[in-house]
Amino acid sequence: MKLIIQIPCLNEAETLPDTLRDIPRSIPGVDAIEILVIDDGSRDGTSEVARSHGVEHVVRFPRRRGLASAFNAGLDASLKLGADIIVNTDGDNQYVGHDIPRLIAPLLAGDADVVIGDRNVQDLDSMSPMKKRLQRLGSWVVRRVSGTQVPDTTSGFRAYTREAALRLTIVSDFSYTLESIIQAGKKRIAIAHVPIRTNPRTRKSRLFSSVWTYVKASAATIVRIYAMYEPLKVFGLIGMMVFLGGVAITARFVYYFLGGAGQGHVQSLVVSAVLMIVGFQIALIGLVADVISGNRKLLEDLLYRVRRMELAATADGTRGDGPVSGELSRNARGETRG
Repeated sequence: MKLIIQIPCLNEAETLPDTLRDIPRSIPGVDAIEILVIDDGSRDGTSEVARSHGVEHVVRFPRRRGLASAFNAGLDASLKLGADIIVNTDGDNQYVGHDIPRLIAPLLAGDADVVIGDRNVQDLDSMSPMKKRLQRLGSWVVRRVSGTQVPDTTSGFRAYTREAALRLTIVSDFSYTLESIIQAGKKRIAIAHVPIRTNPRTRKSRLFSSVWTYVKASAATIVRIYAMYEPLKVFGLIGMMVFLGGVAITARFVYYFLGGAGQGHVQSLVVSAVLMIVGFQIALIGLVADVISGNRKLLEDLLYRVRRMELAATADGTRGDGPVSGELSRNARGETRG
């Protein structure tokens, strides 16, 4: 059983050493533990700090690509390096590394394929009351659209089995936290949560410039991902609301017409006709999108199979002298470039 702990980093040279010191190097039930740092275009020597502290693998982007891309690159590299379990944590030492055994326990027991660390946000002193309310609302929305019971949907301290990592396809450019939970729920991947601890805050978040920027980006992510998996529901609901608006205006005209004042409200018929036509067209768009969604699911299944074949070829390459073996050797020396 091989565990790889991936750490997406952006200018974390100062806090990364504390994060690395907090990571356990042996866990019951795990044969090998390796650390992978994904350097998202840092300019403070994060990669060099990682190597000097004994990190086995480093993936470095020449320029910043964003947290979602760094997370994706980490999953891809971890799978190619033969990980059976992948743990994701932050480079700012927000999460207590000694909680990793607790985090992966449901995976080792076969009770889940994804585990999310629950920070118990309401008890965090570093988070303002407004942020706590927004986080609670956002987590409630994600639970509703994903069909899961995760209380802390924005937690970056999480663990994945190899199978779950193979099935995830993050398309957002903003963050992976919400999208991965919605995907897991829609793909019927077993997801669990465990209580975890956090360390004192070391810096402000670099993911967003303000709370409202984060709210807007998160809302857009939730709507887009949910629409990808449930387009008929989304467009059907919007179309029905527009269509019913037209019906309501028609009922208003009929009311005045029966009262003998219909001549002054003829324009209402035009507006109602437009709304009903538009509502019907939106519903048709939802039907077409639902068909496209079915094709996307087939493509995701195809991508999953291709990934499995690539990993099988990688495993074979490590036993030979081909290019795959050379690639893994470069990874092991921490020379991978994004």
